[in-house]
Amino acid sequence: MTAPVFPLAAVVGADALKLALCLNAIDPRIGGVLIEGPRGMAKSTLARGLADLLGGGPFVTLPLGASEERIVGTLDLDAALGEGRARFAPGVLAAADGGVLYVDEVNLLPDHLVDLLLDVAASGVNRVERDGISHEHAARFLLVGTMNPEEGELRPQLLDRFGFALALDSRPAPRERAEILRRRLAFDNDPTAFVAQWEPAQATLRERCAQARACLADIPLDDAALEAITEACHQAGVDGLRADLVWLRAARAHAAWRGAAAIAGEDISAVADFALRHRRREPSSIIPPLQSDAPTSSPEQERGDQGAEGARGEADSGDWGALAPEPTASGPRRRLALPKKP
Repeated sequence: MTAPVFPLAAVVGADALKLALCLNAIDPRIGGVLIEGPRGMAKSTLARGLADLLGGGPFVTLPLGASEERIVGTLDLDAALGEGRARFAPGVLAAADGGVLYVDEVNLLPDHLVDLLLDVAASGVNRVERDGISHEHAARFLLVGTMNPEEGELRPQLLDRFGFALALDSRPAPRERAEILRRRLAFDNDPTAFVAQWEPAQATLRERCAQARACLADIPLDDAALEAITEACHQAGVDGLRADLVWLRAARAHAAWRGAAAIAGEDISAVADFALRHRRREPSSIIPPLQSDAPTSSPEQERGDQGAEGARGEADSGDWGALAPEPTASGPRRRLALPKKP
């Protein structure tokens, strides 16, 4: 029997990271997430919640000190020579197919293993070769890596291979800390009851991601969005073109997340720091306004699933808002507000 998993919808705070994970669930081609922060910040809890948004795919943690053979799998050469066929013993990458591969302290892995993980994550195929005999299998997973910068950095060329990079706030406010502890204690006391309590909220989040995935292909990668993003990447001084591509895909995923029919300026600005944080060379960059005649979503679409909370974007605080409804005595409360910029 599978042990209950702390629901992503029940995680307090970390709203930017929750949004980044949801966008990767909507479009895995964004390229995964690198999370910076100290221990004890619920990084693995957030990553486990991402697997549920992929339709309950597996969640696989890379074992500490894993060898290359343990990661990619091995070929039994004697069986291949004696039986005329390759006998493959699958590794971690095969186990992660269709789900999430979580790599804690990725900055402490040897560079060649990080490179291997990123290559397979990008291609979706793991190929093992030994003495002229090869075997390949599907390995489509979302890569979530964590690191504490105080323990060592990743080389820039490896950082660039992660689609998004975010840093967690290591000092949440007292009220937030208290609520984190309440929910953690409630989960530890009765995991099954806690998961059942939060299932309506988690189901809402899961369905929203599924709907966004379904309409993603209908949202055009239009020239106006492309020009705004490439201009901003140029001003930020980023090397190469991966930032442009990640940013464009992320903006489209954000438009799908909102239920819009086209990329708008708010989609571009909402994901800017996700794509640029680990790539920019200039201290800041100006995001040009999006000039487009393409239709955007109607006010009704913009409000989406706000319910009694009111129209989207009218909230006074400007924070990310909740990604899913919180359980209340009268049933789930819908609050899906997003800000105009991160």
